[in-house]
Amino acid sequence: MKSPAVVRPATPEDVKAVAEIGAHYVNHSVATFDETPRTIADWQRWLDDLAGRGLPFLVADLSGEVAGYAYAGPWRPKPAYRYTVEDTIYLSPGHLGQGLGTALLGEVVTRSIAAGMRQMIAVIADTGDPASATLHRRFGFVEAGRLTGVGFKHGRSIDTLLMQRPLLPAHD
Repeated sequence: MKSPAVVRPATPEDVKAVAEIGAHYVNHSVATFDETPRTIADWQRWLDDLAGRGLPFLVADLSGEVAGYAYAGPWRPKPAYRYTVEDTIYLSPGHLGQGLGTALLGEVVTRSIAAGMRQMIAVIADTGDPASATLHRRFGFVEAGRLTGVGFKHGRSIDTLLMQRPLLPAHD
């Protein structure tokens, strides 16, 4: 029996595994609207960028194996959005349904609050599988809107569900 996952900050040594997990979803699903997998160098730059902003980039470590990752990235580039982040969570296909998404999202929320963020947005591709929306609801996210047919990948049109969760009170 495997030991429980340790959720910890991602390191440069994790980037290859993160890239492999991300590539799986790019190539085989509509969960991400990326159509070309990020390179290891791209992932390293993203890890460095988020670290420089004080934002979390985490992995679920199962006995030395990266079984999933999650991060909070800037919602939009304009300065007025500086206290709003968007969460991203992906699990290795062999590790679904084991509570890793819950562990990762909980820690991303906690660390985003510690970083002074005030709102978190989830942009969820509506694939017909409610798992991601259900996970987010458990953490207090509510539906904020739907964008209809905004994605087109693998021959199908995809909606996105927008969900939002306050982290800290809004500035006055």
